[in-house]
Amino acid sequence: MAKIKTRKSGSAKVALSLPFTKKNYIIFAISVAVILIGYIALAQGPAESYWSLTVGPVLLVIGYCILVPLAILYRDEDTAKNPS
Repeated sequence: MAKIKTRKSGSAKVALSLPFTKKNYIIFAISVAVILIGYIALAQGPAESYWSLTVGPVLLVIGYCILVPLAILYRDEDTAKNPS
């Protein structure tokens, strides 16, 4: 759960919280690992190999287009229901 700090701004208190939880960082780390594996797969063998033409680009698309946005947009159910 994100730590909530309060800052007194004039006469009103403003709640400050971290936007990402531990799960967001874990998903982001997985996406970085998938992207690195994709680049390594691109570098394997000759240019016409299965790894360079199929596996590498598929891993890069999964990493960049699915996992990175998922890491940014993911919210826990309890956080989504009770934002305070």
